Amino acid sequence: MNLEQIRKYCLNKKGITENFPFDEDLLVFKVLGKVFALTSLKGWETGMPSINLKCDPNYAEELRATYSSIQPGYQMNKKHWNTISIHEGEVQPKLLFRLIDHSYDMVIKAMPKKLRDRLI
Repeated sequence: MNLEQIRKYCLNKKGITENFPFDEDLLVFKVLGKVFALTSLKGWETGMPSINLKCDPNYAEELRATYSSIQPGYQMNKKHWNTISIHEGEVQPKLLFRLIDHSYDMVIKAMPKKLRDRLI
């Protein structure tokens, strides 16, 4: 799994933008202006890649109990965000893509219907 695969997967979804709103290191993916994924470019360069994804709190607890490479979101709301350490290889691409989908869906579900309708 590499950064370009994750970028392509995220950008292939409807209503997505990517930018660096905080600094030139933190790549942020948004759906209709709302963050659903963040990753550090330095982490990829140093061989320690990770990604922060939004998650249902109950599912987040389940994932953290099952996978040592899934931890409460670094510098995020720990109840609603997970940090997935990709470099450990424990989280396979299929699961990572499902978690990206879950994050995207969680953010969309929290939007007003008027915004959600833009994605149709």
